[in-house]
Amino acid sequence: MFDKKSGTGKLIFFFALVIAIVFLLASMPRLTLPLAFTYIFSLVLTPIVLSLMKLGFSRLISICLLFVGLFSFSIYPIVKLVPLIKHESENIQYYLPKIERYFRIQHDNFNKMVKDRVGLEIEGNLIDHVITLVKNSSKSILLSVPKILASFLEWIFLVPLLLFFILLEGRKFKDVIFLLIPNRLFERTYYLAHQFNKQLGDYIFAKFVEASIVGTSVTIGLYILDIRFALIFGIIAGITNVIPYLGPFIGTAPSLIFGAAVYGIGSEFGAILILFLIVNAFDLALVFPILVSKIVNLHPIVVVVSVILGSQMMGVVGMVISIPLAAAIKLLLTEIYKYLYQTPSLDNLSS
Repeated sequence: MFDKKSGTGKLIFFFALVIAIVFLLASMPRLTLPLAFTYIFSLVLTPIVLSLMKLGFSRLISICLLFVGLFSFSIYPIVKLVPLIKHESENIQYYLPKIERYFRIQHDNFNKMVKDRVGLEIEGNLIDHVITLVKNSSKSILLSVPKILASFLEWIFLVPLLLFFILLEGRKFKDVIFLLIPNRLFERTYYLAHQFNKQLGDYIFAKFVEASIVGTSVTIGLYILDIRFALIFGIIAGITNVIPYLGPFIGTAPSLIFGAAVYGIGSEFGAILILFLIVNAFDLALVFPILVSKIVNLHPIVVVVSVILGSQMMGVVGMVISIPLAAAIKLLLTEIYKYLYQTPSLDNLSS
């Protein structure tokens, strides 16, 4: 039998429980994904609840006020923007043949130029392959829309419900978890959990602010330039901005393609290009260093490597979560180093 005083049994039970929970969550993605989003939302919203409690409100009243505020501030944009987005999305389909025709002309001109200059005739039709790929991808997306809508409707009810109880009972659940942690690991585990929660919450909030700034700036700029579908292109620029490094290029491409196909390579195209260059330069030079870089506190090389590894293992999702995951690994490795090399004596390790 294990010696209770040594804490070996408690240590083994703790790690076995952690492994079992990880495998359980991995086997139930339908529940794990909304739980993950709920957890992230709770990290961002908990400081607001604590601020309301400092004003004299109870935790329950503070949470209710928060939900009323979120509902009030979100319902108006949803009611106003959703019909507009739907209208613009329906209208953009009328421009697709024009975009396809533009690229076919450019493809034919390029082939003719190559043949005239070097006498080489390019076999095959690359543009047909690209158009087929785009159409097949669009078809698969349309076929998955019912499933996405069903999941979205499920999350609308599930995430707020989970969020309410996590904000209300989260501290009690956390206390139960900490009771299971062996004494020798309690202090460092508590510190790691606190630092990780704070860093992840700050990172998510900072990326949300950064994406909002980029999306709003692009939308306003395109409206001023009188470019069609400014709202759609602004939303795309904001959403893709959460992808490190590649996000700005992905967000810029649809606007440039539309501008070249509809307006031609002229003043409008140049204005769109300059707008995105200014917005992305402002983001990379000021917004990202001030809001994001100081939070994760990672060397640029570590950030690049983590993004590459994340993209190889999990694609776009891996790129999005790579930076906070790298920051969490850095915290863990730092604590392991302190535990192994900076502990005064072996007696303290066994106490």
